[in-house]
Amino acid sequence: MNGVIDNIHTTQEKIAELEQQSGRPRGSVTLLAVSKRQPVSRIREAAAAGLRNFGENYLQEAVDKQRQLEDLSNLIWHFIGPIQSNKTRGISKNFDWVHSVGRSKIAKRLSEQRPLYLKPLNVCIQINLSEEDTKSGTTITQAADLCALTDSLENIRLRGLMAIPAPTDNREAQRENFITLSRLFDELKSKHPSMDTLSMGMSNDYGRAILQGSTLIRLGTALFGPRPS
Repeated sequence: MNGVIDNIHTTQEKIAELEQQSGRPRGSVTLLAVSKRQPVSRIREAAAAGLRNFGENYLQEAVDKQRQLEDLSNLIWHFIGPIQSNKTRGISKNFDWVHSVGRSKIAKRLSEQRPLYLKPLNVCIQINLSEEDTKSGTTITQAADLCALTDSLENIRLRGLMAIPAPTDNREAQRENFITLSRLFDELKSKHPSMDTLSMGMSNDYGRAILQGSTLIRLGTALFGPRPS
């Protein structure tokens, strides 16, 4: 089994090939390492390989890791999980990015609770493409209103869109989902110049996501292997 560093280098080579294939400059796609449930030792390995962006789903787990990694001051922490109202204060204080804002209430709380000594919190609006009841996010039709509200708040910065399309073995359906999100992103960023991030693509589909315009992919298994139980 390959180690974390080998996995990262292999993935970075694939990303570079996909950037070239889609006619985009090298380095245009950000690799976000999904480190939830991974031990601190593996995050250190990934950081030693040059990664700076790490994604966590659970507030307390992330805060514990951040304390143990205080010596690595250049890490950028992304919250990518569902957001409960009672966790917004902790999230706003301990993260640089939040990818999963799907309600106006959450956006307002993150802005109000962001400490003033920190830079504005970077925010992506989560889109529930298939409008699944079990999945967080706003609908395509409501996305414009939520983006407008978020862009008006003082202590957060609207950076883009995120989605987790429903799992499918149908590659054409998967491609259509990515195209839908990419078109919505292009439409909204014409109204909101701060939007520069399209967060879509995970370990099993990031190649197709990049070819459809993703600027940030969220990879866990491809880098770290199966998560510890």
